[in-house]
Amino acid sequence: MTAPALLALADGSIFRGRSIGVSGSTTGEVVFNTSMTGYQEILSDPSYTRQIVTLTCPHIGNTGTTPEDQESGELAAAGLVIRDLPLLTSNWRSTLSLADYLKRGNTVAIADIDTRRLTRILREKGSQAGCIMAGEGIDEAAALAQARAFPGLQGMDLAKVVSTTEAYQWNEGTLWAPQRAPGERNLARLHVVAYDFGIKSNILRLLADAGCRITVVPAQTPAAEVLALKPDGVFLSNGPGDPEPCDYAITAIKQILDTRLPVFGICLGHQLLGLAAGGRTLKMKFGHHGANHPVQDVENGRVYITSQNHGFAVDPESLPANVKVTHVSLFDGSLQGIRLLDRPAFSFQGHPEASPGPHDLLPLFERFINAMTSRQHEKASVAAATRAPDA
Repeated sequence: MTAPALLALADGSIFRGRSIGVSGSTTGEVVFNTSMTGYQEILSDPSYTRQIVTLTCPHIGNTGTTPEDQESGELAAAGLVIRDLPLLTSNWRSTLSLADYLKRGNTVAIADIDTRRLTRILREKGSQAGCIMAGEGIDEAAALAQARAFPGLQGMDLAKVVSTTEAYQWNEGTLWAPQRAPGERNLARLHVVAYDFGIKSNILRLLADAGCRITVVPAQTPAAEVLALKPDGVFLSNGPGDPEPCDYAITAIKQILDTRLPVFGICLGHQLLGLAAGGRTLKMKFGHHGANHPVQDVENGRVYITSQNHGFAVDPESLPANVKVTHVSLFDGSLQGIRLLDRPAFSFQGHPEASPGPHDLLPLFERFINAMTSRQHEKASVAAATRAPDA
């Protein structure tokens, strides 16, 4: 026997279903995600902090969960909304059912509601504040009041909330890379300092696969401390919340750009690079969340299918002349990628590490590696020329 649950939206919409997580209540911005797979990666992605995720695929939980698919140390999403939780879990890697995983992660979740109706509301009215209340004695009026009390993500700095509090080294490669033992990585030849604004583990694994020694630092780390680590490049991670209040990160990125170190940003890191370059960001109506978003490379016209998760975007009209737009969304024309013309810095709005999602844009990691390698060669050439005896 499962407990009842309800979802209340700030517009007054009420959905009744059953609890599949812990009893209690949770509030956040309700968004919908169109991915057909990867529910565990979605739930453990820090970018979903203070968001209640609605999955549009009707059957969620078929393959259970496994520690290997975690993108962070805990469940990050504020809550989960699904249509149907299958009675059976079937996968050789599974260690916990989705329901048990949600309970272990102390997450409130609801099933057996009409997610099609909910998604239509979010598309027409935009992402809304909401409240899931689960357990015996749930109170519709109280849930609606909690939903309406949620302040929204605009103006909310969450990067420093989810970030690591201390710097650490990352050494693990991709768990299931072909022709290599799980977790084994290539010989490190490049040092990358990665800002943790809510970083996903698979991003770090891909950098390790490429031969990087990675130092992960807290979101509020000053540029001087990063530069003292003598990195070959700086990575700006994904993360939750509004980028504009992250003045500490914007200031640090500006100073790092002045050194001409290679810089690569993803998601929130992309938005912060745009702000540091002189642009502005804006809140989207319902954002992009899913693993089937077409994005076009404006330089060669090629179309990529990408994984997306963001509710803010860089305003292309605000960018200065030294910033070039490299990618745009074919869904709504919003900006997806930029590169600086006078600095070795670039960024992408989606999630090229594809966890979950397609791997079309993995070459962006190669581009970052090539930029760092080129800089190493330039430094070596200058050093050799300096040591050469006079003719």
